[in-house]
Amino acid sequence: MTSSAPALASRKTPALSVAWLQVSVLVVLFALAAVIQSRTLSSLTSLENSDIWWHLRTGLWILQNHAVPHTALFSQSESLPWVSPSWAYEFFVALSFKALGFAAIPLLAMLFKTGLAALTFILGGGLRGRFWLAAILSAVVQFVLGTVQPGPGYCSILLFAAELVLLLNFRREGRIQRLYWLAPVFLLWANLDLQFVYGIVVLLMFVIGAAIERRNNDARLRNDPKLLWVMAACIAASVVTPYFYRPYVEFFRVLTSSANQYFPELHAMSFHRPQDYLLLLLAMSAFLVMGMRHSSDLFQIALLSGSTALSFHSQSNTWLVALAAVAVIGDDNITTAQPLKTRGSVASIILAGAVVLVAILCLPPRQTLATHVAQAYPVGASDYIREHALPQPLFNAAEWGGFLAWYLPDYPVAIDGRRNLYPDDFVSQYAKAMNAEVRYTDFPAMATARTLIFPKTSLMGQALRTVPSYTVAYGDNVAMVLVRKD
Repeated sequence: MTSSAPALASRKTPALSVAWLQVSVLVVLFALAAVIQSRTLSSLTSLENSDIWWHLRTGLWILQNHAVPHTALFSQSESLPWVSPSWAYEFFVALSFKALGFAAIPLLAMLFKTGLAALTFILGGGLRGRFWLAAILSAVVQFVLGTVQPGPGYCSILLFAAELVLLLNFRREGRIQRLYWLAPVFLLWANLDLQFVYGIVVLLMFVIGAAIERRNNDARLRNDPKLLWVMAACIAASVVTPYFYRPYVEFFRVLTSSANQYFPELHAMSFHRPQDYLLLLLAMSAFLVMGMRHSSDLFQIALLSGSTALSFHSQSNTWLVALAAVAVIGDDNITTAQPLKTRGSVASIILAGAVVLVAILCLPPRQTLATHVAQAYPVGASDYIREHALPQPLFNAAEWGGFLAWYLPDYPVAIDGRRNLYPDDFVSQYAKAMNAEVRYTDFPAMATARTLIFPKTSLMGQALRTVPSYTVAYGDNVAMVLVRKD
């Protein structure tokens, strides 16, 4: 008996060390992105996230008026109808900003990145005995989607991942109760972002695939009538918004807009970044895995094929194929190791939460964050316009429209980042005028403006400062302000 005790201890020691190694990996996996975010403050210094400001302005308006907008607020086109399908996101951002100031923006990014790490780990099979594969897949997705800014689109990324987790768990276990969570998911999603429609399409593909495969008497798919009820409940939940069915209309209008050619993020990938090649490798690996399994799963085939086509057609959709690939690669019933113990999962969550909390507490003070904002946006120019009561109407660069709508509310903007607001021909005229493809006098919004604000390096701004009818009223390292002479 005495000789067996050391042997038993030796068997427990490696198992204990492996468990703590896994816990350490999860802490790094879940918290690293949040820590990096707290130090780089990329959500404040990058113009890619300029839309956060009009979302914030809309949220503040909702808080003040206890209603959702139906017309083009903050814009010179205020007579145009406009709906804000992401009103719940904007409401949350406004509440966070009132409580935390500028720190709310990097904090939001940190929470989104932590959620992405956790959901992709689960989607990759991390809780089903495929720990190391799931950890690698989660790290890859975090790198590929590392530049995604904390806007409503990030809500779609997280909820799309949650939808795939529920759908694939149902396929493995056959428990229809798993899918009952989908209706609340779509109720929330439809009020956060237009791209919930992608989730509805995926659910429709799932139901159609299940109906076809039911002919094979697959026991997991014999709940076909209940699947139809789940589908109906999700569609019904998706129209429980202040705008009823209008988000569907807006989604397809934006998706098919001819003005999309003028938005760089809607172009196909140029493969100038390592993330693009890694995403391609991830998609190819998912197709290879399906081939090696000799898979005839109609849902996974349609999911991976459709998401690949959409993602490589438009950079803004890269998250679709990233999550679909992780779902396909991680969806294997073969268990290669023991599932992660509940105690280890709890320890990982607690430790990761502690690290994220420390990162939040280490955020720079509000004054430092305000300085970061002034280095990327026209704070000085806006202050000059306000203090000297420069004449209206205002003309502005589109990437600053959201910021000016928030920071300079008394001056309605000529254009901003709301893609479902401005007509296609207006966006086309703006792009041609800013690129000097047409005379500035051919674009009424610019020709009639009395105060114009441009980035310092703007081609049109540099050209107009040489025109005798304009004078430079203000300039700094970020922006220049031109005033048209009477």
